[in-house]
Amino acid sequence: MTIPVDRLTEPAVRAFVAALNANDREAFAGALAPGATMSDDGSERDLREWTEREVFSSRGRMAVESEDEGGVALVATYTNDTWGSMRTAWRFTVEGGKVARFETGQAPAS
Repeated sequence: MTIPVDRLTEPAVRAFVAALNANDREAFAGALAPGATMSDDGSERDLREWTEREVFSSRGRMAVESEDEGGVALVATYTNDTWGSMRTAWRFTVEGGKVARFETGQAPAS
């Protein structure tokens, strides 16, 4: 069962997921704090380059399975046209109502 995006607890995370799922670059940029950073599977990545490749040019989308820690930790099925679907974990750092950092990677088996 998935959690509808509009029911996600943390407003900044909700804005991030909604923009990602809508493939809306402008809204996605608006959900991020200036200088936002990210990592993928424990490796630091260039946020702009990663999101272009893994989200926008490959139509990435998230179906959130669960949230924890007040909505800043998610488990989601992430799908894009390059890799297909995979179960992923996401952890967000929110500052000033925006996502300042996110970390993603494969989620442990349920």
